[in-house]
Amino acid sequence: FLSTRKLRDLSQPIDVAVLDATVAAFYGTGSKEERAAADQILRELQNNPDMWLQVVHILSNTQNLNTKFFALQVLEGVIKYRWNVLPAEQRDGMKNYISDVIVKLSSNEGSFRQERLYVNKLNIILVQILKHEWPARWRSFIPDLVTAAKTSETICENCMAILKLLSEEVFDFSRGEMTQQKIKELKQSLNSEFQLIHELCLYVLSASQRTELIRATLATLHAFLSWIPLGYIFESPLLETLLKFFPVPSYRNLTLQCLTEVAALNFGDFYNLQYVNMYNILMTQLQTVLPTNTNIPNAYTNGSSEEQAFIQNLALFFTSFYKVCLDYWNSLVLELFEASHNLENPAATANMMGLQMPLLPGMGDGQLMQRRQLYAGPMSKLRLLMISRMAKPEEVLIVEDENGNIVRETLKDNDVLVQYKIMRETLIYLSHLDHDDTEKQMLRKLSKQLNGEDWTWNNLNTLCWAIGSISGSMMEEQENRFLVMVIRDLLNLCEITKGKDNKAVIASNIMYVVGQYPRFLRAHWKFLKTVINKLFEFMHETHPGVQDMACDTFLKIVQKCKRKFVGENEPFVSELLTTLPTTIADLEPHQIHSFYESVGHMIQAESEITKREEYLQRLMSLPNQACVLLMNICFKHWIIMAYNSFIMQKWAEIIGHARGNVDFLKDQDVIRTVLNILQTNTSAASALGTYFLPQITLIFLDMLNVYKMYSELISSGIAEGGPYASRTSYVKLLRSVKRETLKLIETFLDKAEDQPQIGKQFVPPMMDPVLGDYARNLPDARESEVLSLFATIINKYKGAMIEDVPRIFEAVFQCTLEQLKLVMDSVMWAFRHTERNIAETGLNLLLEMLKNFQNSEFCNQFYRSYFVLIVQEIFAVLTDTFHKPGFKLHVESGSLTEPLWDAATVSYPYPNNGMFVKEYTIKLLGASFPNIPASESRADLSTFKNHIRDFLVQSKEFSAQDNKDLYAEEAAAQKERERQRMLSIPGLIAPNEIQDEMVDS
Repeated sequence: FLSTRKLRDLSQPIDVAVLDATVAAFYGTGSKEERAAADQILRELQNNPDMWLQVVHILSNTQNLNTKFFALQVLEGVIKYRWNVLPAEQRDGMKNYISDVIVKLSSNEGSFRQERLYVNKLNIILVQILKHEWPARWRSFIPDLVTAAKTSETICENCMAILKLLSEEVFDFSRGEMTQQKIKELKQSLNSEFQLIHELCLYVLSASQRTELIRATLATLHAFLSWIPLGYIFESPLLETLLKFFPVPSYRNLTLQCLTEVAALNFGDFYNLQYVNMYNILMTQLQTVLPTNTNIPNAYTNGSSEEQAFIQNLALFFTSFYKVCLDYWNSLVLELFEASHNLENPAATANMMGLQMPLLPGMGDGQLMQRRQLYAGPMSKLRLLMISRMAKPEEVLIVEDENGNIVRETLKDNDVLVQYKIMRETLIYLSHLDHDDTEKQMLRKLSKQLNGEDWTWNNLNTLCWAIGSISGSMMEEQENRFLVMVIRDLLNLCEITKGKDNKAVIASNIMYVVGQYPRFLRAHWKFLKTVINKLFEFMHETHPGVQDMACDTFLKIVQKCKRKFVGENEPFVSELLTTLPTTIADLEPHQIHSFYESVGHMIQAESEITKREEYLQRLMSLPNQACVLLMNICFKHWIIMAYNSFIMQKWAEIIGHARGNVDFLKDQDVIRTVLNILQTNTSAASALGTYFLPQITLIFLDMLNVYKMYSELISSGIAEGGPYASRTSYVKLLRSVKRETLKLIETFLDKAEDQPQIGKQFVPPMMDPVLGDYARNLPDARESEVLSLFATIINKYKGAMIEDVPRIFEAVFQCTLEQLKLVMDSVMWAFRHTERNIAETGLNLLLEMLKNFQNSEFCNQFYRSYFVLIVQEIFAVLTDTFHKPGFKLHVESGSLTEPLWDAATVSYPYPNNGMFVKEYTIKLLGASFPNIPASESRADLSTFKNHIRDFLVQSKEFSAQDNKDLYAEEAAAQKERERQRMLSIPGLIAPNEIQDEMVDS
């Protein structure tokens, strides 16, 4: 106890032996209580603002590495958060001490190797200090470091490590740690003083024989090469020196990493000769390191970790050199395509296939054609490669939503899809360059599938994805002939191939290919009809994935060919509706929803009103009749619901049962039936839009009654079951019916044409069952979809809803907010949210409110009530590193004519509101951040801005885009000075990321 009390007393030098024992107890294998006690003491010491003053004493008197790290951790916190407020003599003393210890330990080979972990940590501490001190308060750092490096090879090795750390901190890890202005200053300093570092690196690489030093120098260069002025790379012996090290096994990987950085640089044509020379020399050396007959996959599999790293680095080099292989081929093929097409008819080909194709100036017809012929051989090989390795067009997942329903989810933006889009574009260009070779390559690959020579699922998939990707790139006659041969061969392949799995793969590829060629399908009705009937057959195939693929393809084809199904004397849609129950008998609910959406598109294409309404009535008759089949299996009561086993009872009969006995609606399979009926209607509504009006009119009032009944069941369940009742599967299922009801109404109103009478027809009946229910209900039972629905209604019908807006506001706001105070609380809750879209919405909403109040007669009353609160909340967000967006919106000021302060509680009569706000903000920051020095209470504007700037410098990073107004004139002058300075450096290209972003006052 006495030792512990002595340890906590920091008025005298700390007892290092006791601290060692405490640290040892924390890291030791003693009891849990001992470790907890040691942890508590160490935390108290670490949080003590005076503890850092003991760091030098501790480091000088302990041999325990863990104790040293603890002391450095304390120091690191001070450097990060309090360094700028320390007296100058304390800052100088600490940086000199750290420098001296580093030099002392790295001067001797033995101590440098033995204490390497400690030295590495000291290096990190030194770089943290540099981020504050250099260049303004430590201008001699780089010259001093280079001078010290020349005194000893071990010191030089550690100097390289420090320089590498500095580069990484400034260029790689600075975001979130420093302001953009500070980062800019450090980058400029490194640029301006790199000549000394460059000379040191070349000197070491040419003169040293020490392996560790050379490796450290190469690692440092690797960190620098992505940003240094290009003249230092291409107008010096650097590349030549690096290439000499490549054949040496000890340096091969580090050298290759450096060359990869060079290969990735973007510098136009200025240094092309040096660039090509580097590549040629490296390729010559590579043949001795990695002979051309090497089996690289085997070499990687059987190689050591160093050899595997070399192959990985080599791949990265080639990828960087060719600016990513796929992008390189895409760019080259684009140029060749332009050579043969743009000169003939630039306007006609400018938008072909929706691809962007800039003209290629400066070459004559003959040169361009010669270039195309020169590349004919490699392009043929490239076609084969693209066809063999085509990426997957899209990724469709079957997932379970929060209500337990099976839904389909298509991934729209993943790496594979991005790759597919680039490969598709490239293959389209290749097809235009030589249609015959493209057709020949694809048919040859397909024949190898038929004869079994090349049959695998993956080979067939990639081939069919490639065939589908070039739709529209051939002349129509050639495309028709080609597609007929492809479909014929695929059908033959399906006939001769055994095994349900194999047939399913082939069937899915047939469906994919035909779905990609709508132009052919529209021109050949009999073929289209055959395809659709084949899809209907696949809808009865229960092999995993086939039914999903059939429904997806059906929807895709109908969307592109929908008019073909309604244009005959005996339209196909009529025939389809007759056999509808049989067609969908084996489909799952989510597949039926997709089917209904497809048929909805067909009906939507019918121009004759009478026929359209007849088709709609026939389409919806099945879900309108669907109900429940109760069945006893053995001695258990099971309820089985599926569209192929319904007792055909009217929707009205379900409602009739419910009116007579609400318990009827509690049955979970009745709930699922109702949910599926609603989902089927939603799918049809999404396709039909306005034309869905007769159906939704038919079921609308009954649907609202069911909504109300289920809402009452939910409310009673939550009231009886407590807060956890809303998480039960039963309540979730009930809520899914309410949500789907709202989704159906919103879908119809959103898709319907802008007809005010539709809004007038459907909004008033919803006022009590939906809005009234929302207002009366328990908070846990309210559906957020209600807000989405009425937002859609207001956006859709605007002026037609003016009379209803007060009732909507009353229902929505009275129950959740009640008064302006809570409205403001909600806005502030929004901009404090960590979700970026919510935070930005809150900031935009606050900005809009402030602008409106500035022009309002209630301006003074509003700001007197809320200004101080808004400032507090905004600064809370500004100083919280979880919130980085929207900085340009965080503060918006206006002119006020009445005092913001309360004269009854504030004795000092401020001359104006501006002075009050400045002083209030300084006090706010001073109370929240003791490390910020106090200022005179009536600081001038310049002092105030400086305090705000210093405070924000220490608290969080600024957005590069948003913070650019403060000290604009100074920024412009500095920019011009910097531009002139950089122009004076040979070969210098200013980094793009250096921007003139300043702190927003």
